[in-house]
Amino acid sequence: MAQDFTAVMKDMMGAFPVDTAAMQDAFKTQASLSEKMSSVALEAADKSTEISSKWTKETLTKLADVTKVKEDPADYTKAMTDFASATAEASAEYMAAFAEVAKKVQMETVELMLAAGKDISEETTAAVKKATTEVTAAAKKAAAK
Repeated sequence: MAQDFTAVMKDMMGAFPVDTAAMQDAFKTQASLSEKMSSVALEAADKSTEISSKWTKETLTKLADVTKVKEDPADYTKAMTDFASATAEASAEYMAAFAEVAKKVQMETVELMLAAGKDISEETTAAVKKATTEVTAAAKKAAAK
């Protein structure tokens, strides 16, 4: 009796095929999403580094003017005031540039996630339909034995 049950189980398991194509498609979809997300992150890092570098260079240039020898002691106060004012103005400008980078990253991420969700949903639906068809056919075949 045990041998009969083992044979039945073996036949039944052999009748249910494993669809590796669905697994491969899911892996490819995930790898593609990861590649696109990495691209968004790297582009943002590159742009942020560019902004930081430009901001630093501009600040150092303005600071060089502050450190120059002045004729009148009052000119030092004026130089510091001008530097502080220019730095505050530049800070607002560069922070806005960083905000634009962050906004672009957010928008691209949402677009990628929506597209990936659609792809995954379509792949899942197709895989479930295919599996249902195969399982039904295998069950009919097993029942006919």
